[in-house]
Amino acid sequence: MVHHAMRTTDQRSQVGDCPTWLLKHCGVAMSQNVPAGAVVSTPDGQTIKVSDRPQTSWAKSRERLGWLMVLPSLVIVALVALYPLVESFRLSFTNARLASAREVENIGLRNYEYLWNSDTFRIAFGNTVKFTVFSVGIELVLGMVIALIINSQFKARGLVRTAILIPWAIPTVVSSRLWAYMLNDNYGVINDVLVNQLPRMFSWIPLVGDNIAGIFPDEKIAFLARPAFALPSAIAVDVWKTTPFMALLLLAGLQIIPSDVYEAAVVDGASKWKQFWQITLPLLRPAILVALIFRTLDAFRVFDVIYVMFGSKVETLTLSIFTQNALVDGDRLGRASAASVIIFLCIGVFVLIYTRLVKVEEV
Repeated sequence: MVHHAMRTTDQRSQVGDCPTWLLKHCGVAMSQNVPAGAVVSTPDGQTIKVSDRPQTSWAKSRERLGWLMVLPSLVIVALVALYPLVESFRLSFTNARLASAREVENIGLRNYEYLWNSDTFRIAFGNTVKFTVFSVGIELVLGMVIALIINSQFKARGLVRTAILIPWAIPTVVSSRLWAYMLNDNYGVINDVLVNQLPRMFSWIPLVGDNIAGIFPDEKIAFLARPAFALPSAIAVDVWKTTPFMALLLLAGLQIIPSDVYEAAVVDGASKWKQFWQITLPLLRPAILVALIFRTLDAFRVFDVIYVMFGSKVETLTLSIFTQNALVDGDRLGRASAASVIIFLCIGVFVLIYTRLVKVEEV
């Protein structure tokens, strides 16, 4: 088999194609993955060009079988994901209305021109970007801290891992309504703690107690009514709910890092801080990239948290809520499709930025 894969002429080696599974028969070290297209040398001086393409009829038949097995899933994905996406692009260039019998006409870029000139859309776009950047950024930092803690060895680690997933397991509508009650300025527990409980707790401290108590507000804050606190409150609720999910993704990345790497670092005298920056963080980049993409997909399409807590208020309006208003309240299917296309393109931009910033090297 090896002689069929490699042929030599005039005592000189000739480069031929060899599948990766055949390299071990050629005497090539397989301690690390060899990329396709690379040229490797065998102990007898011959050279082989690595190929991922099947080279035998048996391998080709297995490849065809694999595609046949995957084909039903590809068809389902095309029906439930690809078709709606293409249809949204198509409708964004029309004047289509929801549940209307009139003929749909192609109006070019007029829906996008309307969105470009709409002050409400600009506010919604700005709120969505702020919500995404701050919520995902805070969740990444807190998720990293939580993942590092629960990845260490301590008693009741399994119980702690289960407990931190409780906020993520609660339905979003339920948790949003609970936080709306707690942030209420009349009967909310958050205001009661800030205005009454904490000042009373610190006031008994000699000399500095009154100064510390003076930091807290004297009157209750309308978190849900004041525009300055509305969006930060929504971000805080989202961070509380989805940080466990971020920590779970990062924990999965931490657990595949081999322990002998840290043992070698300890032998070399590296501190915990240096181990994190020079070992943990570089090896965790693939998990960080996946976590950022997943959370950005959810955050940029945020609807339920903000809609349950604030409704369609302008100060907390997001692109998803704007799209829902245009579709349901305004009957503008074409305009709502254009807004959906913009959401899709913006998420693509975020993913492109992440892949450039979080450089993941292929092994």
